[in-house]
Amino acid sequence: MLHFAVAGVPHSTPAPGGTVEGLKRAHALGITAMELEWVQRVPNAPKRMEEIRKTAEELKMVLTVHAPYYVNLNAQDPLKLAASIKRVQAALSMAELAGARSVCVHPAFYLGMDPREAYANVERATEMILKDRDKRFPSVNLAYETMGKGTQFGTLEEVLCLSKKFGLYPCVDTAHMHARSNGAYNSKKEFKTILDLYAKYLGKRSLNKVHFHYSGIEYTAKGERRHLPLNESDARWRDFLAVLKEEDIGGVVVCESPILEEDTLLLQKTYARI
Repeated sequence: MLHFAVAGVPHSTPAPGGTVEGLKRAHALGITAMELEWVQRVPNAPKRMEEIRKTAEELKMVLTVHAPYYVNLNAQDPLKLAASIKRVQAALSMAELAGARSVCVHPAFYLGMDPREAYANVERATEMILKDRDKRFPSVNLAYETMGKGTQFGTLEEVLCLSKKFGLYPCVDTAHMHARSNGAYNSKKEFKTILDLYAKYLGKRSLNKVHFHYSGIEYTAKGERRHLPLNESDARWRDFLAVLKEEDIGGVVVCESPILEEDTLLLQKTYARI
C-alpha cells in the first residue's frame, strides 16, 4: 500500500498544535501518514515519543522522520563529525520510541573533495552510526536523501550504493533530482528510470516499502532554491503518480509542499482516481 504523508503538523491543526494534535487533524482530513520534522533539533522526550506512538497506532497513521539539517558526515573537523553522527543516532533512537519506520538524513557536503573520497568518509561514518543499531533502533531505517545541489553528497547512485551495503533504503526526492539536474527527472520515462535503478541495487521487492519525498521546486543552474506548491511549479506530478501506480509502488511518499495538507490531499486523491 502507498501512503501520502504530510511533512509536519498540518497548517489547519487547532491550537495549541503539536505533533499529537497534528496527527489527529491529519487523520480527520483523511491523510494516513505524517513525517515528523525534527529539522532543527531532535527532541529528547521519551514520554512524548510514547504518546506520539500510541496516537499514531490508534489512528493507524504511518510515521517517518526528517533528521536535523545540521549534518555533514564528510566533515573534516572531528568534533563536527562526531556531532553529526550523534544527531543522526539521536534521531534514529527517538524515531524508534515514536514508532516511525524511517528517518530521512541529508548526508553530507563534498567540501571540494573528490566524490569517491567523500563517499568513503560517509561510509565510515555510517558504520559508526549503525554500530549499536540492534540495541538502540532495530526497527528504524536510515534513509539517506538524494540532494538538490551539486555541492551536496547525495546522487541517486551514491545513496543506493550505501543503502545496499548497509541493508537500508534511501529517501528518494525526485524534486531534488529535478533541481540538481536543472530540469531533468520530470517525465514518465525518467521516473521509471529512477525506479529501475532502485530495483537494480536493492531488488524489485524493495519497491514495496519506499520512503520518497515529492513537491514542486524552484531551482537555478546551481540547483535547489526552495520548495513550491505543485501547481505553481513545473512538476509533472500527475505523470509521477501514474508511474507509481503502474509500478505498484508501496510505502510512503512525503509531500514537502509549502501548503502541506492541501497538496498532500491533492496527491492522495489524484492517485486514488488513477
